[in-house]
Amino acid sequence: MEAEVRSLLRARGREWPAPIQWLEAVGSTNDVMKERARAGAPAWSAVVAARQSAGRGRQGRAWLSSEGNLFLSVLLRPALALALDRAGMLPLAAGVAAAEAAGEWGVDARLKWPNDLLVAGRKLGGVLAEATAGREGLETVVVGIGMNMGLDPAAAPPALQGAITSVRAETGRDPGIAVAAAAVLDRLAVWYDALARDGPPAVLMAWRARSVPWWGRAVEARCGDAVLRGVARGLDGRGALILDLADGSQRTVLSGEVRELRLES
Repeated sequence: MEAEVRSLLRARGREWPAPIQWLEAVGSTNDVMKERARAGAPAWSAVVAARQSAGRGRQGRAWLSSEGNLFLSVLLRPALALALDRAGMLPLAAGVAAAEAAGEWGVDARLKWPNDLLVAGRKLGGVLAEATAGREGLETVVVGIGMNMGLDPAAAPPALQGAITSVRAETGRDPGIAVAAAAVLDRLAVWYDALARDGPPAVLMAWRARSVPWWGRAVEARCGDAVLRGVARGLDGRGALILDLADGSQRTVLSGEVRELRLES
């Protein structure tokens, strides 16, 4: 699998600069990559797994990790290329990369802040970025990207039916894990370079162009025990969600879960 992914990257004009490891089964590709990072793995090392037994999303939520889908984690060492304020944009950059990869297979994936890929409101995938810091600041960021490729949504647990989708379900075909990994890695490298070179505006513009059309609509944001309701206006230069509240004030939300509030008829 590693040789195939490298060959596909080469066909896209990119020589991958670090190891790409294929594993049949892991608890979590992010956990494996964090172990590799502590052992000194170089930037852009990647892990791809056939299946996960302990995949997770934000706030430790379980992620359905059936075989045949994309489970990919990449090690970044932003201190080598990115200022600290730019490194905070990496989850959004990864979301853009994943959405662009899906677009190559005919899937119109939309980005829901902060980390979901949706197709017509159904979840296609997501991004989980986990950072470590030391005495000199940010040291590593492990970016995990999961995407449903060959998943049959009808075979999912009842609680998820109607809430998830896959590339095969949307297009009738599955490009395969190697093709998916190569596409996501390539686009992630493109947006990492753009962030290092041009700063947050380029990433923010690309992210918003692919976002769900919530701007100007009422949403609810939950961060821990705090709940905010307001009108979604956009993202600030850090990637935080900007909300206009009912009292006329404006708040920014750096992390949390957001849903659109639908008016009852």
